[in-house]
Amino acid sequence: MQNMANVHMGLVAVSRDCFPITLSEKRRKAVKKAYDGELYECPVTVESEMDMRNALKDLARHGVNALVVYLGNFGPETAETLLAKYFDGPVMYVAAAEGDGDLYDGRGDAFCGMLNCSYNLHLRSLKAHIPEYPVGSDREIAAMIEEFIPLARAVLSLKQLKIISFGPRPQDFLACNAPIQGLFDLGVEIEENSELDLLVAYNKHAGDERIPALVEEMSKEIGSSPYEGILPRLAQYELTLLDWAEAHKGDRSYVAFANKCWPAFQTEFKFVPCYVNSRLTSRGIPVSCEVDIYGALSEYLGLCVTDHPVTLLDINNTVPAPVYEQHIRTHRSYRNDDLFMGFHCGNTSCSLLRNPHMGYQLIMKRGLEPDAKEPDITRGTLEGDLISGPVTIYRLQSNARGELKAYVAEGEVLDVPTNSFGSIGIIGIEGMARFYRYVLLRKAYPHHAALAYGHAGKTLFSLFSYLGIEDIAFNRKEEQLYEGENPFKR
Repeated sequence: MQNMANVHMGLVAVSRDCFPITLSEKRRKAVKKAYDGELYECPVTVESEMDMRNALKDLARHGVNALVVYLGNFGPETAETLLAKYFDGPVMYVAAAEGDGDLYDGRGDAFCGMLNCSYNLHLRSLKAHIPEYPVGSDREIAAMIEEFIPLARAVLSLKQLKIISFGPRPQDFLACNAPIQGLFDLGVEIEENSELDLLVAYNKHAGDERIPALVEEMSKEIGSSPYEGILPRLAQYELTLLDWAEAHKGDRSYVAFANKCWPAFQTEFKFVPCYVNSRLTSRGIPVSCEVDIYGALSEYLGLCVTDHPVTLLDINNTVPAPVYEQHIRTHRSYRNDDLFMGFHCGNTSCSLLRNPHMGYQLIMKRGLEPDAKEPDITRGTLEGDLISGPVTIYRLQSNARGELKAYVAEGEVLDVPTNSFGSIGIIGIEGMARFYRYVLLRKAYPHHAALAYGHAGKTLFSLFSYLGIEDIAFNRKEEQLYEGENPFKR
């Protein structure tokens, strides 16, 4: 996936001038040796503000864009925190545990120094990442650096992201509408266009010489299908979006789309765009449905964090009792109200679907082609049950006043047939019923949730914290009440 930043991590050791500088340097070298990956070891050990400036110059010369500040001993609280002020990229602070048992000349007191470091960061209103327990051995620090990379990649990518949207939200879909002030607060640029602009660009791609090769590529991906006659239109649309992205990203490096996809889309473009959306998302370019701008942003963050395709689904419907009784109750510990079905028309990458196949949008056909035996303008979905495995559902959202908020919950897609249509799966989240009531409903979240495979909750929560999001919700244990939850409900 090329639509995100490459992280070039650097390591800078700091040292308080009343401690041996060799202690920090020795421990820094041990971290470098323990880390199995790209990590530039800055030779300048920071004891003073001039050292800080020299370290920053050295880091810039070597292309470092994400920084680990390592307290090999207590550390100089002014110079070490000014690194975060003047370094143009994400910064993490970690500290050395006492290593070889020498508590006379070899004691660094970095456990204490980390307190002063954190205090000074807050005094200066500086943004930095501090791990859950930021003090450790060389190997433990190396593990913290590895965990920092996806967070750093997301932060760097946001600074170079433009979201391109087409069309206003569909009628009765106010849930996908939110003020864009929050995007600018995060450093994200946005370009809003009419769906007529998209239609004009699409029509200009009629007869594009690249279409036949792209149709062949699509045909190999989906296999034989009774609806594959729609592929030339879909290929023309994919080329339209890719060319628009290249021509309109301006001074930004990365793009995501939030596009209108119904109801006039089908009558004017003569297809549904879901399959193209799935293909671009699999390449690292999210295309959210229904002009869901914060949905596109959420998808993009998941791509950066996991480096794997994500999807955007409706938190859609409950699991029928017969399905629960037959497939789940005696096999898993979930109650039925821990489960829901995530669904969208057909926007999910082939790699995330079991038996992916091309279909048509059944709901739209009822309204747009009710008398037709075979679908035409409602063709173009990519359908199949979601593959099973651990997942994280999450969303970054603005409220009506422009304040950013987020939620994260880990769970799994169950290996249970849905016997339904679209891109769909049965998802289990511990305590989903209460999470639904006291987070999704009470905090007024829209129906779209981003879904990333793997348990990425730790990184996403840390990322949202780094971005300054104060309201970060999660699914709580039974004994933990949510804000506003009725303690007398049972």
